[in-house]
Amino acid sequence: MTPTLDREAVIDAPNPLGLAGIEFVEYTTPRPQALGQVLEQMGFRPVARHRSREVTRYRQGDMNVIVNAHGLPPGTDEAPQLAALCLRVRDAAAAWRRVVGLGAWPVPVNVQPMELHIPGIHGVGSSRIFFVDRWNEAPKTAPAPSAPQGGAPALEAARRAGDFCIYDVDFIPIPTVDPEVPATEGLHWFGVVQYVGVGRIADWCEFYGALFGFAALPDEQRFGILPAGRVLRSPCGSFYLQLIEPPPDVDDAGSEQLQRLAFGAADVPAAVRALRARGVEFVDAAALHPDARGALTQALFGGVRFELVHHVQG
Repeated sequence: MTPTLDREAVIDAPNPLGLAGIEFVEYTTPRPQALGQVLEQMGFRPVARHRSREVTRYRQGDMNVIVNAHGLPPGTDEAPQLAALCLRVRDAAAAWRRVVGLGAWPVPVNVQPMELHIPGIHGVGSSRIFFVDRWNEAPKTAPAPSAPQGGAPALEAARRAGDFCIYDVDFIPIPTVDPEVPATEGLHWFGVVQYVGVGRIADWCEFYGALFGFAALPDEQRFGILPAGRVLRSPCGSFYLQLIEPPPDVDDAGSEQLQRLAFGAADVPAAVRALRARGVEFVDAAALHPDARGALTQALFGGVRFELVHHVQG
């Protein structure tokens, strides 16, 4: 992920939402098992399933990926789509009110009885941006409260005590799986790559800057091995967004979407070796190959790719 920005960086940008990183990303696909195999190759492990929907939570270190196959219409393209980005914030309700007040489009929420309400807004394309303010796992000294056994009073008591996370409400842990999944070579969130239409980078910079407090990086600050695009730094400094326009000779102005995930690694060559041992193949050509700065996976199921970027987690 490499910026080619020609405007001055914003120094000490405010953090109006109390943003504190990425809680989860969500893929939709009618073939969740196939995508799950890809995620397991990348070091993730399924740790919980939704109580009433065809939705699975995958985890690795501090990263969560949700695979959603629920309610997709017949004929849906089997290629996985990055459908949602969930952000950790100081106060989810206040964050939602603020961004909607600034012009963001709210997402109608269709929750079933005993399901958690997660406020959200429309993002790029058909994607969603959600907000959560409860992201810590429940203490290991006591089992996490569950809706069927504990009922609403137990969940409400847990909320008041502050000892629940969002997954305790809607998900059931897979009994045979350890929920603590070590990160492969310390992989962690680095950012998300977004494709934008021709001439639309300035619009999206304004969107992320005005609503969330993202700031553009200076031209000389570079990451990874892919030099295209403009990079925005989150106000909490824990992740980045890379905005990429189509090449000038490509008529693809309408294709705006979240395109791929980027993982940070303190030692990219070590991470590449570990992932290759798990069956992951990387692009290795004269113009683009793994090195100490970063790496890009070959296209996996449905064209899914992941990027590795040299980054030491703070």
